[in-house]
Amino acid sequence: MRGQFITFEGGEGAGKSTQIKRLADYLRQCGVEVVTTREPGGSPGAEAVRHVLLSGAAEALGPEAEAILFAAARADHVAQTIEPALHDGKWVLCDRFIDSTRVYQGESGVEPAMLDKLEDVAVGRLMPDLTIIVDVPPKLGLARIAGREEDSGGAEQDRFERETLEVHTSRRKRFLDIADREPERCVVIDGSRRQDLVHADIVETVEGRLGPVADSVSAPSGKTAR
Repeated sequence: MRGQFITFEGGEGAGKSTQIKRLADYLRQCGVEVVTTREPGGSPGAEAVRHVLLSGAAEALGPEAEAILFAAARADHVAQTIEPALHDGKWVLCDRFIDSTRVYQGESGVEPAMLDKLEDVAVGRLMPDLTIIVDVPPKLGLARIAGREEDSGGAEQDRFERETLEVHTSRRKRFLDIADREPERCVVIDGSRRQDLVHADIVETVEGRLGPVADSVSAPSGKTAR
């Protein structure tokens, strides 16, 4: 039985990492084997590229070259981590995937046709079974980042977090546009509320879209519960 592939998307400070951990804990309590991963990164080759991308070192190469680096990291991530886990029947929860490239590199001016080709090369027919877009107003997301920096003693923001409020606002619109275009795959969750309320909505969404988790665990071999 193939596992389920769920991606989490959204702007900076949306709370994706927290909600991935909470969903993973819930699924494990239900008897599901779970792999949590992230982009850029998630495999040895992709992690090697992560620092180059998030530090801003690749920015000088131009947006197209940066998009190619993201695609190269994703191809390794898919081949080394995501596909093997799904083949083994595990559920994969991924912090960012194709939609972040569509939003972030699209915002940087990379042509949609180029992004489509890179996506095809990197992931082929592997699409998420469900994409959860955790939506927060950009001002709230940036305030959360600032608070996180204070808690960690002033950790430096990555190159994407350092963008202007106008850029963050544009990215939010792009994520919501994707959700409007692909409602069969994407669900928007209000991430501005308390963490437990957001988690409850995510669990309801997962079971509403993919079927009761208990059924997926007990489904006969070779069949995918829906």
